[in-house]
Amino acid sequence: MSAAALPPALLCPPVAATGDAVPPALTHSTRSPNPPPASDLAEDFEHLFAQLRTYLKPEDVDQIEAACHFSASAHRGQFRSSGEAYISHPLAVAETLAYWRLDAQALTAALLHDVMEDTAITKAQIAQDFGKVTADLVDGVSKLDRLENQSYEEAQAENFRKMLLAMAQDVRVILIKLADRLHNMRTLDAVRPDKRRRIARETLDIYAPIANRLGLNTLYREFQELAFSNLNPLRYRVLAKAVKSARGNRREVVGKIIDSLKERLPAQHIEAEVMGREKHLYGIYRKMRDKHLSFSQVLDIYGFRVIVADTPACYLALGALHGLYKPLPGKFKDYIAIPKANGYQSLHTTLIGPYGMPIEFQIRTRQMHHIADSGVASHWLYKDERALSELQRTTHQWLQSLIELQTASVDSAEFLEHVKVDLFPGEVYVFTPAGKILSLRRGATAVDFAYAVHTDIGNRCIACLINQESMPLRTELADGDRVEIITAPNAAPNPHWLVFVKSGKARAQIRHFLKTKQNEQSAALGKHLLAQALHGLGHRIEELGSSAWQRFLKAFSGKTQREVLTDIGLGKRLPATVARRLVGDKVIDEQTLQSGGAIRIKGSTDMAVQLAHCCRPIPGDPIVGVIRAGQGLVVHTHDCPTLRGGRKEWVDVEWDPEVSGPFEVLICVVAQNATGVLARLAVTIAEHGSNIANVRMDEGEGATTALYFTLQVDSRAHLARILRNLRRLPTVTRIIRIKENPPHHH
Repeated sequence: MSAAALPPALLCPPVAATGDAVPPALTHSTRSPNPPPASDLAEDFEHLFAQLRTYLKPEDVDQIEAACHFSASAHRGQFRSSGEAYISHPLAVAETLAYWRLDAQALTAALLHDVMEDTAITKAQIAQDFGKVTADLVDGVSKLDRLENQSYEEAQAENFRKMLLAMAQDVRVILIKLADRLHNMRTLDAVRPDKRRRIARETLDIYAPIANRLGLNTLYREFQELAFSNLNPLRYRVLAKAVKSARGNRREVVGKIIDSLKERLPAQHIEAEVMGREKHLYGIYRKMRDKHLSFSQVLDIYGFRVIVADTPACYLALGALHGLYKPLPGKFKDYIAIPKANGYQSLHTTLIGPYGMPIEFQIRTRQMHHIADSGVASHWLYKDERALSELQRTTHQWLQSLIELQTASVDSAEFLEHVKVDLFPGEVYVFTPAGKILSLRRGATAVDFAYAVHTDIGNRCIACLINQESMPLRTELADGDRVEIITAPNAAPNPHWLVFVKSGKARAQIRHFLKTKQNEQSAALGKHLLAQALHGLGHRIEELGSSAWQRFLKAFSGKTQREVLTDIGLGKRLPATVARRLVGDKVIDEQTLQSGGAIRIKGSTDMAVQLAHCCRPIPGDPIVGVIRAGQGLVVHTHDCPTLRGGRKEWVDVEWDPEVSGPFEVLICVVAQNATGVLARLAVTIAEHGSNIANVRMDEGEGATTALYFTLQVDSRAHLARILRNLRRLPTVTRIIRIKENPPHHH
């Protein structure tokens, strides 16, 4: 591509060529409104296309050149906040992808990634000129149109969902987006301060973890540094100054370590390249913040990397280092035998160096070093490497898990919340009974493990064995634990699990199961309520033809029949209104409103039916039901003081003969102050088959004490037996069943 072939709109700052996994920042400042001379830019673009010719076919380079012209023409007259021609941005994005040696489709999409958002160009036009795959990549990176009445957060969550689901189909979508975000972060000074902070926060929360999850370590570190410098500019400058001043003091130590390594490793017949490196400012800042340290207390601001020829040499080098300096116990990690989820492999060890200073060493092969920087992007460079096929496999599994999360999530915000949880790297390595290693988040429990194995295992788990010992499902797992999950065919997730699970998959699947179960039960309840309303109009629900439902759905709802029944069960629609519209009647004759059969309450676990907390009904109590919007059917005792309105709002309900408990009931026992009174009461309650869920004591002013027991009983008759036996105790003066929460005395 010659300088003469470049259209005027293509003139933008070049990117210097280096061997890094991520190209360095632009050599010409993108923050100045004065662009560099056109002759320099043409020369630099010649270099870019020369680089593309080193690994792409001539016809691919021609396609990328055509995309350059197409993009330049589409963006003509548009400028960035820095004052530069807009085309400088897509070209900088393409430059990063060229360093990752991505294919022609990805580079073409990078050059066109903003045309659908910012110009009149359509996806169909891109597909016609550059192919369907390229058009899909551009569409995956493009934002959705903002809807009216939609907040920025809602719109952004929708955009992330669209992008991440596109990424699940083709990982190149996110590689283009990461390169796009990299250039935006490098040129953030040209943006107003509030927007700068928002973009930096988003990068730290979403894009940096994604880069890490895909194994793009160099990009991950740069994102963190750039975000830190924009979110906390003062802290960044102070820390940078402190590190610079400490550099001089520690130069002698670093030099001494490198000299001793260069002497020791060859003596052990190990060929190695040794690099000293300063730790990133964000890493130092996070360590100071998390461990409440001052800068002077952070001793390991330097680390060393030892690059060797092959895997056996890694372990030989480790032995040589441990012979040279003493290792810190518990600070050795073997990521070669057990790679990280993102494919990262290395030996990590911390040694006590000269003057008692702790020093971190990373030992790896050259190929491991390349994967640590390029991650999944290196797939396009080394297509046949066995280690990389494993990386591709784990990446594919993660991308598929995003589709599972999407299926289980209610909306975009919930989906994004689950993805954020799973983006933080796995820290705990545990074993299945078959010896397979699973990587989970630090703090993960046996339930997280069950869902990591398979959704069905999670949904049906009832107990677990950790290292062959029976343990609670909420037990946090530790490195090396061997976990076995015990399941039962009819088991179901417990809502209480949401309190302690750590993984996004577990959280999403539990919520999805509970929501689905609630909707099934609400639909069944809604059908029963609708049958009652139709009975009152002289119709039977079984007689309704499909044409009546089709007319109703078309005219009034836009939903499915099942969704309408669910809405009725949840109290979002009145059954009488739906019944009238289904049969075409305009007026209800009050005299004909007769019950179509009372709804039977089967137990306390029905998610579509709730037992009111204000009066705590138990089997045997006379009850009524009231439909509450969003809650479904709420069951009260017939004399509950909170019931409002007339009988027209009530729904006929009755206890099922096969009702199953337990049900919670609150009683107050007034007893004399005496030694062991609580123990005697508890023993009597336990003897009659009741469990005490909670107990609270209010000391009276005289010789008595009020004890509030929350008991679990099967029925009103069961409660009567317990109360009868409690009254026989000589210390008990009075017992009352309480149908509302007692006041707290302080």
